Amino acid sequence: MTEPRGTRGGPGAGGAATGVERVVAVGTGAKELATEDMILNIGPQHPSTHGVLRLRLTVDGERIASAEPIIGYMHRGAEKLFEVRDYRQIIVLANRHDWLSAFANELGVVLAVERMLGMEVPVRAVWARTLLAELNRVLNHLMFLGSYPLELGAITPVFYAFRERETLQAVMEEISGGRMHYMFNRVGGLKEDLPYGWLDRVRRAVAEVRGRLPDIERLIHGNEIFIARTRGVGVLDRETIMQYGVSGPIARASGVDLDLRRDEPYLAYGELPVKVVTRTAGDCHARFEVLLDQVKASLDLADACVERLRSLPPGPVNQRLPKVLKVPEGHTYAWTENPLGLNGYYLVSRGEKTPWRLKLRSASYNNVQVLREMLPGQLIADMVAILGSMFFVVGDIDK
Repeated sequence: MTEPRGTRGGPGAGGAATGVERVVAVGTGAKELATEDMILNIGPQHPSTHGVLRLRLTVDGERIASAEPIIGYMHRGAEKLFEVRDYRQIIVLANRHDWLSAFANELGVVLAVERMLGMEVPVRAVWARTLLAELNRVLNHLMFLGSYPLELGAITPVFYAFRERETLQAVMEEISGGRMHYMFNRVGGLKEDLPYGWLDRVRRAVAEVRGRLPDIERLIHGNEIFIARTRGVGVLDRETIMQYGVSGPIARASGVDLDLRRDEPYLAYGELPVKVVTRTAGDCHARFEVLLDQVKASLDLADACVERLRSLPPGPVNQRLPKVLKVPEGHTYAWTENPLGLNGYYLVSRGEKTPWRLKLRSASYNNVQVLREMLPGQLIADMVAILGSMFFVVGDIDK
């Protein structure tokens, strides 16, 4: 049964009926049922996703026909706020866009300012920064290693992951006073020297976490349900990665062998044996494996930093700064290998105590845009598995 369907006020229609027909019902004896695409909104309420992110899906039955990530629900205008803060105050804002990688976020800002000032940072501060950056990387990855199985219905692993996080959080909190927003970096070095006996406590914490990692691995990695839900699902190819600027563990899981710690060393990475973990499958399972192996590699780097710091003679961990810190006129770009990917700050100065422009290139922003290429053709049931394997923080997207 069909009927004419008019459009009112359509382009060029002048409000008149166009005579276009649309199937609204099918009579008895028809060979097949007519179907229509349906729009499905995932989010933006918080319990539905990893934060206030919205996915606008067009679905045909159980399959996704198209996907559009819609961002901006958490936008706080960080880049404009940078412009009205001095370089000391910017650090407190910079460590919040990716709240799981606060120390790494701070690094990009201070490295950019130090480069503009031509400032040499004490050796002790360089090695301490490298150690703290790797501990922060492990904390970030443990959060996703525990929460990703939770997306697929496995509750137990998150308790194991949080046990390891608490072990490392104890030493991070001891040195900085903060559990998430450390505020321990300063232009010219660190806030203060390492507490007496702290390196020994770090070494013990790293050993404990390394010794208990096989528990998480046994729980998740060999689980047949987990393998069925992740292997061959959400494959991301190298060409798409290059087009969208995807980076970090997600890119390395698809065979993109890029890591700034090895390829453009900063801090003390040039003196460390940085192991770059890669896979070639590019699916959800490969992304999880890269994260798990990266934790092991970062724990090894942390041990190397502890040994080097123990061999260094006592010395300063920062440079004396003027009361009003002004950066010379010019511009620079400082990027770092953050836990979730490439994090860059483009700093433009006009010789004042505040930046004229500080542009933030966050890892999650690029990484989440590739969902529009990954989700079409996938089952709705696999959408959550794919979304969770992208390892993003919404604040890092919206800034």
